[in-house]
Amino acid sequence: MKLLGARKARYAPIIWGFAMMAFAGELSAADPEQGVWQKHEYSFQFLGFTTTYSCEGLAGKLKVLLIAAGARADAKSTSSACARGYGSPDKFARANLTFHTLAPVENGENSSPPVKGVWRSVVLADRSPRELALGDCELVEQFRDKVLPMFATRNIDNRMTCVPNQLSGSLINLKFEVFTGLPAAKKK
Repeated sequence: MKLLGARKARYAPIIWGFAMMAFAGELSAADPEQGVWQKHEYSFQFLGFTTTYSCEGLAGKLKVLLIAAGARADAKSTSSACARGYGSPDKFARANLTFHTLAPVENGENSSPPVKGVWRSVVLADRSPRELALGDCELVEQFRDKVLPMFATRNIDNRMTCVPNQLSGSLINLKFEVFTGLPAAKKK
């Protein structure tokens, strides 16, 4: 037993050194950078085969995706001109999106006051965020193609597989880093 304890003590500085290097890497990756908020307005029309949303349901899911993807907390997603009425599933559900994304300031040029931002990892998967389910696969695909380009992203790892008209074989797996504002300080 004493021999095992001596080995642990001998290797402790090495293990501690590796832990400190990993921690230092996280800190440098989280160093705030200057960014400016950019406003976006977009009319999103969903057409899918597996899931049908009411316009209100579509607007709710899109707001979840906007916030998860790094949009400012005041993002708005409202239902728009649905033929079937409130709460009824509609094959051509629409939602109007108004949101702000943070863009890194390049070359010191900016038209609005800069704010501090960081690159944050985002994972969109089944139940991540918890409001997403496999039936939302086509919605996440269309969000990725139509809305995500409005965000400052990098290191996109797209492993989405959406099989029309069925859940088996579908997979929501989209990972990326997004430039977003620092979390608001908690009020005491």
